[in-house]
Amino acid sequence: MSQFDQVTVVKAANIYFDGKVTSRTVKFSDGSHKTLGIMLPGDYEFSTAAKELMEILAGELEIQLAGEAWQTIVAGQSFEVAANSSFKLKIHTVTDYCCSYLA
Repeated sequence: MSQFDQVTVVKAANIYFDGKVTSRTVKFSDGSHKTLGIMLPGDYEFSTAAKELMEILAGELEIQLAGEAWQTIVAGQSFEVAANSSFKLKIHTVTDYCCSYLA
């Protein structure tokens, strides 16, 4: 899906790591939401509350999920992160992403 129809976009950005990671929240009529964002090159660590699906739309990165080895992810690929977990990222090129919060 290349676009979302009939959604609400929250105007205020989510800004992390001194502006090196930003996103906007997109809300759907069924109560679900996603974030669309950009990550600049760097090393980051995130924590999750809900299970997440991260779709990489452009860019290249490495991810280390809790207790796992580093793996390379490129544009067109995705990965899931368990709820109540954390993960590390090494962003190699400017990366465009869509994060879906799963039940």
